[in-house]
Amino acid sequence: MLIKDFYTIQSITTFDENTIHAHIQLNKNHKVFDGHFIGNPVTPGVCMIQTIKEITQDYVKASLFLQHISNVKFTALINPFKNSNLVLELSIIQENNTIKVKNITKFTDGTIALKCNGTFVKK
Repeated sequence: MLIKDFYTIQSITTFDENTIHAHIQLNKNHKVFDGHFIGNPVTPGVCMIQTIKEITQDYVKASLFLQHISNVKFTALINPFKNSNLVLELSIIQENNTIKVKNITKFTDGTIALKCNGTFVKK
């Protein structure tokens, strides 16, 4: 984990060989929230992208390097004091050394917070 103690995986549900849902809990007391932003903590987008990468790495059992990311849309602020539990819906397609990921991150009430597509390569 690049950002130690940033989140904890609560559970991972596998729907088929390409689709998983990862239930995570953000550590609302993590130091990253001290400066992003003071008095109104918001989860940095780069931290969410890193979380997606790490969960995907665990699933494909390989170290990954982010090659390309597209269609990144934050549709709700992820404030860990209001919504620390998230569901990351990941569609993971493996093509040789390339891993393509479609992500939808939701709050537990179903509100979509983030959508993005990423292409990773195995290191």
